[in-house]
Amino acid sequence: MNDSLIEKIKKLHLAGLLQTADMRAEQAAKEQLSYIEFLELLINDENLNRARNKRNDLMRRSRIPQHKTIEEFNFSWQPCLNRQVIYALGTCEFIRKKENIAFIGLPGTGKTHLSIALGIKAIEQGYTVLFSTLSEMMEDLYMSRADNSFRQKLKKYVSPDLLIIDEFGLKKLGQTNVDDLYEVISKRYESSSTIITSNKQFDEWGSILFDPVLATAILDRFVHHCSFITIEGESYRMKERERITSTKRRGRPKKDSSPKIPDTNADSEEVMQ
Repeated sequence: MNDSLIEKIKKLHLAGLLQTADMRAEQAAKEQLSYIEFLELLINDENLNRARNKRNDLMRRSRIPQHKTIEEFNFSWQPCLNRQVIYALGTCEFIRKKENIAFIGLPGTGKTHLSIALGIKAIEQGYTVLFSTLSEMMEDLYMSRADNSFRQKLKKYVSPDLLIIDEFGLKKLGQTNVDDLYEVISKRYESSSTIITSNKQFDEWGSILFDPVLATAILDRFVHHCSFITIEGESYRMKERERITSTKRRGRPKKDSSPKIPDTNADSEEVMQ
């Protein structure tokens, strides 16, 4: 391609087409493709490039800390989980229906893994996602009051198609935090989906929230269209640590406790000398 054509393609923001145009032209010549077939190849390349860029941008904006998938989850370690239910959630139908999900279980049982995995499934389908721990979100909103950016920060947590709130219940919330959480949950109510992970049973959630009236209002809105998934198994992280520790112990060389036999040949040599 000449420089003039390259500049025109750049102005049209056809980066995907620009990357593969020479290769496709060579392919078209070898395979004797029609003009329409050649054009279709170029358009497909551009669409694929845009889809890839969009996915990367959604992943970056989601603030998802790690890449976890449903396929990687060890269901054999948590037999109480219904694999079919989790895979059904992976279709993201709950997002289309504006429904919520609560993963409840002890630390290390896979709550965060599953919430992240569903977030990645959502991104793959083009939905906007935001991941945050409850404490990070509360601190972010609290600090925004100091510079009068609260409404802008609130929009950050209200606008995504899926909001993942991790570690709900690790700390009790004060009055200001409860007010802010109410703003988030109430504005997302029946307009978008929220996933909450918690190590507390649902009947304990009220004690985490400072104001009983607001607590009722928050929980009522969240549970109205919500699937509760309780993971009753043991901590995978603790089990993995025990396995590694056990392996290290087995790998240590054993001390030789057998009695030593004198080297009579050495003694003989010494006498001879």
